[in-house]
Amino acid sequence: MAPDLLTQDSPPQSPAPEAGRSVVVLPIEAGLVCLRGLSPRRLRFEVEYGLERGTSANSFLFSAGPAPGGHSIPPVLVHPPGASFAEPFLEQLAALVEAEAALKVVVGHVNPNRVALLRQLAERWPALMLVASNAGARLLEELWSQQRPAAPGAEASAPADLPPLPPIDIVKQEVSRPLAGDHRLTLIPAPTPRWPGALIAFEERTGLLMSGKFFAAHLCSDSFAEANRSSSEEDRRYFYDCLMAPMTRQVESVLNRLDALPIRTIAPGHGPAIAESWRSLLVDYRRWGESQGRAKLSVALLFASAYGNTAAIADAIAQGVARTGVRVESINCEFASPEQLLEAIRGCDAFLVGSPTLGGHAPTPIVAALGTLLAEGDRSKPVGVFGSFGWSGEALDLLESKLRDGGFRFAFEPIKVKFSPDAATLKACEETGTALGRRLQTEQRKAQRRSAAGGLSDSRSNPALQALGRVVGPLSVVTAVKGEGPARLSGAMVASWVSQASFSPPGVTIAVAKDRAIEALLHVGDAFALNVLAEGRESGPMRQFLQPFPPGADRFAGLELEQSPGGQPLLPEALAWLEGRITQRMECGDHWLVLAEVTQGGLLDGEGATAVHQRRSGAMY
Repeated sequence: MAPDLLTQDSPPQSPAPEAGRSVVVLPIEAGLVCLRGLSPRRLRFEVEYGLERGTSANSFLFSAGPAPGGHSIPPVLVHPPGASFAEPFLEQLAALVEAEAALKVVVGHVNPNRVALLRQLAERWPALMLVASNAGARLLEELWSQQRPAAPGAEASAPADLPPLPPIDIVKQEVSRPLAGDHRLTLIPAPTPRWPGALIAFEERTGLLMSGKFFAAHLCSDSFAEANRSSSEEDRRYFYDCLMAPMTRQVESVLNRLDALPIRTIAPGHGPAIAESWRSLLVDYRRWGESQGRAKLSVALLFASAYGNTAAIADAIAQGVARTGVRVESINCEFASPEQLLEAIRGCDAFLVGSPTLGGHAPTPIVAALGTLLAEGDRSKPVGVFGSFGWSGEALDLLESKLRDGGFRFAFEPIKVKFSPDAATLKACEETGTALGRRLQTEQRKAQRRSAAGGLSDSRSNPALQALGRVVGPLSVVTAVKGEGPARLSGAMVASWVSQASFSPPGVTIAVAKDRAIEALLHVGDAFALNVLAEGRESGPMRQFLQPFPPGADRFAGLELEQSPGGQPLLPEALAWLEGRITQRMECGDHWLVLAEVTQGGLLDGEGATAVHQRRSGAMY
């Protein structure tokens, strides 16, 4: 990503302080505090914030003092937050560190939002020094002087008077440094396609692992550590599925290195620390990645992203693909080797290319990746193009035209997003990824049937599966809405794996396939309505909600709906309805089993009977 090309892809502005956003100081031990930024509301329209439980940003400050050899050690700040927390963070930091101090800042994650805060640190602490990995230093140099471009035809504003880029202490490989107060900091480069400049920090005496994006959760909590493992398990799993699942190989490499550290507490960049159950969290990270590792189908996701918007689209598409059980091979073209790129193109079953438009062009690494794809890619495999742009989208037009002229078949129409994607756009991107994953699986099953023509399907002949098919439940339509205004999302699905679960409190369980679009709206704390269908009147709702919907389509378009007291959609032709709030989720292979407490309900037809679905086999709906 050449510095002179970084002129579009919608760079963020330094946000104004938001009501309710604050920074608290949490003492850990003498000479070490956590500065935690708290935002009770969703911070950005990015897929990993989808649970809407706010967020927190953890930074760690080691005080200045003498080292064992007698010389003085400056204060060290590990993992500064982004500019979203600038005003309260700088106020708290100024109370702890004098302006004359030679503050050292370990930059574990580099993006434009963090660079904006680093500039403010450089203005307040002129003797500032940055510590970054090799890739992180390159990103800092490229992003430091970047400013929002003027619209075509508009007069460019005068460039802001920026402080010079501070000196950078580059960490090329794992290194250990002494700190004041007998502390010792080990810095571990942990590059991934999504965060090529990642640095993990480990303080040896306390056993504190400051893990950055690894093990994080977007959760607003002012307690330093979680109360127990279950209190944040779903949030950490959701963060993993959104951002880590497309990088399982790189994540596994990082976990292998962390196994050798004498960890006592994991303190990620977002969310409360994990003190009592950090071992089980490492085990969970490996377990969550197993299905991706076993997948026989894979999608190569090739991207570059100047300001994070194209990467946000990539995250949403990848999450949708991964839900179907198809592996995602995420490749950041700016930092991947030609060998990595070639291996992914030759080995994957579909190719997705994402690019910003920079100065009216695609970034050089994307142009090079496109050339490799045109030369080595299999034309029988589907492709897709996506990206964000500021004032024009020439890069996306280039990718589309070259691939079409090259004889590739497109899995979906190019996804072109001006500036930052909103919640509805990200949801449509997820559904696009899910549709691609399903398509690959369908083609695989057809090929397998052709190769096994003439044989009986196990699902038809296995007596256990035949017996399982006789387990029936009420035919129902699950409906859900979440959020308001631009963040409002809705969904619906036909469900027959429904059962009453408890008397007190009244509860139901519903099995939801992982690749259902509505699954993202059915997390702990979310509300929904269960519309139980009536025998003899089920055909209309079934036709409506079993039809294939294009990504992002409104499932309720053209319907006359009623509302539950909690604002959930109700079908007037249903036999009965229940409104529930999800209290637990359990992973069951290719489904999630959600347990919900019934809060309200109503009988619409006291004389009707419940529609049920009789199946011949337990291997299919």
